[in-house]
Amino acid sequence: MATLHTPDSVAGPADFTPRCSNQTVPVSPVGASCRILRCNSDFVAATLDLGSGSSSGGAAPAGGAALSREAVNAGYCSALRSYDMCTKRMARACRGDLAYHSAVQGIEDLLIQHRCPRAGPTAQPRPPPQGTLSGDTCLYDRSFFGREGRTPEYLHCGVFGDPHIRTFNNEFQTCAVQGAWPLIDNEYLYVQATSSPVRGGTHATVLTKITIIFKNWRQCIDQQLYQAELDNVPAAFADGSVWSGERRGHRSLTVRTQSPGRHAEIRAAHIGTLLVVRQSGRSLGLSVRSPRGVVEAFGPEQDLQLCMWGCPTSQRLNTLRPPPPDSLASAPIGAEAHCAALLPDRDVYYQACVFDLITSGDLNSSTAAISALQDARNMISDRQDVHLLPVASAGQARPNVTLLLLLLGMLGTLSCRD
Repeated sequence: MATLHTPDSVAGPADFTPRCSNQTVPVSPVGASCRILRCNSDFVAATLDLGSGSSSGGAAPAGGAALSREAVNAGYCSALRSYDMCTKRMARACRGDLAYHSAVQGIEDLLIQHRCPRAGPTAQPRPPPQGTLSGDTCLYDRSFFGREGRTPEYLHCGVFGDPHIRTFNNEFQTCAVQGAWPLIDNEYLYVQATSSPVRGGTHATVLTKITIIFKNWRQCIDQQLYQAELDNVPAAFADGSVWSGERRGHRSLTVRTQSPGRHAEIRAAHIGTLLVVRQSGRSLGLSVRSPRGVVEAFGPEQDLQLCMWGCPTSQRLNTLRPPPPDSLASAPIGAEAHCAALLPDRDVYYQACVFDLITSGDLNSSTAAISALQDARNMISDRQDVHLLPVASAGQARPNVTLLLLLLGMLGTLSCRD
């Protein structure tokens, strides 16, 4: 996928991480009320649409059009000033918090680096929650059943490997993606994935970072941030907490793990959504199960979502015809046999396995397709819907059927004339 780069002088959200943010800091009575995460996540949310200045590439804003250098820098300075104001409001509560003091120093450095005036516009704050909530409002499944008298329809999206995408519409694509791109962008949730070339390769790319922002929603949750990187899949949110948004004994957001450092399962009860982040081999993967009402809650400006529509048509790769590896010697012998032994159904997961083995030359890359298939089995209620035909095969079948129907129609017309 072609990527758009912001000017080198403008940092993207991924370029700034508060120093010492991964250190474990004892929680004191003062630090317990410190909400530096709110400032951090607001800054990340305000700068996501500005793109990334990292060397691995960047993404266009949600609307798809590149911003000018001046517009990007102005937006970045506006976000920094808001960030600065937020930390000042937290100064008393965050006294002695290492992450807070690291953020303050980082903001100062970035304001100078980008020559941002101290005075000027700031990013608009989120509106406060309105009204009171009924008992089940923060429990999506119960609330939906109370309104509709039935359970919601759930959709599944999976992203894994080189990367391969199973969209919410059950389309399967392999994309030539580099840089940061939004997977999901709706009223409740923003998910961004960063894909980078495999070291030493020119064809293969893998997911190396996943950012998830749960947006502030009424009185159920305050905005919460989760980030995972290769070799660091934390079983906690960015602030170190494992749950948030408790109301009447129920927690809206929870994180747990089956394999510390390599797996995280995030449940968002207020939107009935489950997200699984895992590392398989040398790549990250993401699986999502979310109600249709949540998935489709977005406006026309949120028109770039790989989980909804996949990648642009011109940037889709044919999974059945993987590009040659950089070195013929690096291609594993018997890739098809290896994948067939692990994935006996000749579906899209089998094809993805073969594709990844050929392009990367790494036998361990097959674990990405295996994990994605297992997540799909866990998230899709109808077992018959788990397996999809390879994209190219399905795509070739439709024109043949259409042509046959046209021919039958023409023959029927000729028979009537006779």
